[in-house]
Amino acid sequence: MARNAEKAMTALARFRQAQLEEGKVKERRPFLASECNELPKAEKWRRQIIGEISKKVAQIQNAGLGEFRIRDLNDEINKLLREKGHWEFRIKELGGPDYARIGPKMLDHEGKEVPGNRGYKYFGAAKDLPGVRELFEKEPLPPPRKTRAELMKAIDAEYYGYRDEDDGILEPLEQEHERKVIAEAVEKWKMEREARLARGEEEEEEEVNIYAVNDDESDEEGGREKEGEEGQQKFIAHVPVPSQQEIEEALVRRKKMELLQKYASETLMAQSEEAKTLLGL
Repeated sequence: MARNAEKAMTALARFRQAQLEEGKVKERRPFLASECNELPKAEKWRRQIIGEISKKVAQIQNAGLGEFRIRDLNDEINKLLREKGHWEFRIKELGGPDYARIGPKMLDHEGKEVPGNRGYKYFGAAKDLPGVRELFEKEPLPPPRKTRAELMKAIDAEYYGYRDEDDGILEPLEQEHERKVIAEAVEKWKMEREARLARGEEEEEEEVNIYAVNDDESDEEGGREKEGEEGQQKFIAHVPVPSQQEIEEALVRRKKMELLQKYASETLMAQSEEAKTLLGL
């Protein structure tokens, strides 16, 4: 086995030596684009990189390669794309065309521009990897905002709470709670009163209910009593209420004053007031 290996190495060494002598050794691409000072060679290396990218893009379309292999291929493609950008910049420096501006965009197999995040692009099966699919999902559009008119359509008396008592449930509960609170307050007052009497303190005079109405109260003192239908509450007016005739006279006087202020001069009004004073009106 060692002899065959030695023969193979010897044959390989002879073949390598022959290539060097004939000048057919394949030239390697420079590691840095800045090391190349010839425009034709820079164009050559750019075309070589594009060929490598095409091969790897075709390979990455196979989803059966496995997650790790697909990620490695995608990283290699992005690395070659960055290197291609360096060579395009070097070509521009050497006086060649600006491929970054006039060159075609990177497209996928569907003809769409390859999306990416911050310069990193995904190709083929890499777009279906876990954690990558979410990057390409479009966010749903926010619901349209309602106008003020649309919002006011749903506002009625029930919105302001005017119909809370129509169901017949709330009012009995409120009455029951009110009776309970009143009973508790009366019981507390009685206990405090008994405690004061036990200590020998003088009993305070009860406050007079100023809203109480006596049956013998005259119309001049208490106003006019209005009785409604049977079963309705009685209302008492504690202030003098003008009659319809008095209201009409007040409106007529107010209208006269407005007309006088509008059409009569100050001199005429002064004379009118003087005449009223002399006549005792």
